[in-house]
Amino acid sequence: MGGAIQLMTAEVTEPPDGGATDDDLVSLATQGNRAAFEALLRRHYDLMHRVAWRMTGSRTDAQDICQDVCCALVERIASFRGEAKFTTWLVGIVRNACHDHHRRHSTLTRLKGHLAVLAEMAAPPDGRDLFRRSWLASELARLSPLLRETVVLVVGEGMTHAEAATALGVSESTISGRMHEVRRQAGLAKDIGDEY
Repeated sequence: MGGAIQLMTAEVTEPPDGGATDDDLVSLATQGNRAAFEALLRRHYDLMHRVAWRMTGSRTDAQDICQDVCCALVERIASFRGEAKFTTWLVGIVRNACHDHHRRHSTLTRLKGHLAVLAEMAAPPDGRDLFRRSWLASELARLSPLLRETVVLVVGEGMTHAEAATALGVSESTISGRMHEVRRQAGLAKDIGDEY
């Protein structure tokens, strides 16, 4: 909580030079520099949104997840140790937020379903439901969640196996094994070449 209070009460300064590295911005942000924190969010918001959208299949859910991550970063920025690239660390946070969102959404969906049965009425599907169905019909959706998140990072985000391993908290050989399994599965071998 101290980090959040420090960030909120810190003197507002001009945004850091556009040439500042992520490490420079993180250092300033942990000292309470709001402009540096905002610069990090602006710089990496598209990455956060893209990863969340690919993992959830919903633009609306991705926006909600990004808002959660932005709020959480106020407190979590101080925990960045520089052992990996900032973006790799950030993708790990987005991934965890996607999992948390999925758990909350699943619980809420079950509750709504039970209430709809009790009330003998169900809401008509909206555009997000139709999008989810078409997304789930794709080859990517046929993968297990572990394989799917690996493909999102390696193929979708262009991360190396080492970067994806750091973001997912597994070994590099695990990422290589998962990508081998993805290539082996029908329909994906043509789309995901040996370079991954």
